[in-house]
Amino acid sequence: MSREKWLYERLLDELNTHLHALQASSRALAELDVLCAFAERADALDWVRPVLKEDTGITIRAGRHPVVEQVSETPFVPNDVSLNPEQAMLIITGPNMGGKSTYMRQAALITLLAHCGSFVPADAAEIGPVDRIFTRIGSSDDLAGGRSTFMVEMTETANILHNATSQSLVLMDEIGRGTSTFDGLSLAWASAEHLAKLRALTLFATHYFEMTALPEHAESVANIHLTATEHGDRIIFMHRIEPGPASQSYGLQVAQLAGVPTSVIQRARETLHSLEKRDSETLPNPAGTQTAPLQDDLFAQAPHPVVEALENLAIDELTPRQALELLYQWRERV
Repeated sequence: MSREKWLYERLLDELNTHLHALQASSRALAELDVLCAFAERADALDWVRPVLKEDTGITIRAGRHPVVEQVSETPFVPNDVSLNPEQAMLIITGPNMGGKSTYMRQAALITLLAHCGSFVPADAAEIGPVDRIFTRIGSSDDLAGGRSTFMVEMTETANILHNATSQSLVLMDEIGRGTSTFDGLSLAWASAEHLAKLRALTLFATHYFEMTALPEHAESVANIHLTATEHGDRIIFMHRIEPGPASQSYGLQVAQLAGVPTSVIQRARETLHSLEKRDSETLPNPAGTQTAPLQDDLFAQAPHPVVEALENLAIDELTPRQALELLYQWRERV
């Protein structure tokens, strides 16, 4: 054992004299290995050379997910991505299993590959400067640290909201689903609104249909959705991106695909029908048409308290001093 240890130490001493040369060789070999892998994949999988531009934005034509397209048993459906300062956020709606997460991930992977110097899985791509890629996708908890799934989600969201810039690519998937509906929707709305003000390049997937009203309240926000169609009692996912919000969520159809018992699905349909009937009676539509899924609209019809106070104010009965005091009070409230 002592002889073996002595020989090993002599070997290390000999190698130490050539350490810098060995490290330089290993770095060069590693870089060559990566470049060869990039070249082989680009040639074998028909990738294209991206255009790296100085203007902020990401434009991808017929982009594909480099992993999913290889393992999928059906032909992969390519989709376009267009993010720029004028359209910095896309609100993505559509059914579960419709392809929202895949669409978001492929945009991030194509952006990352382009900045690494690789060709990308798309028909064409123009990628501007991106300082960081932030993701809030998936759900997990931290049992050892005593943090729930929702706590982990909020911690990651907080990091994004504190550090994202106008040149960051942000992927937000189903923010707020780990708490009550109203709390979750409020957090999702406020987070999206904050990112919209930053003009961060954001893909924001959600099942809260109220979020599709955000383009009416914030600039540079647009709606897109993943398409699906019903065939009898079945749902067929088209995996194709189209402009505008989704018309429905197809949650019961997806549950049926997952093998939930028929009796449970039938009971869920009855409950859904009664909830929709209750909402339609509470919020009647004068035109007689349904333009969006029937859910309470928490944001569009909420007047500001100052507006309500102004509507109830008897202006002619105020003295100039009272009017001035009210003006100061309202400014503080606003």
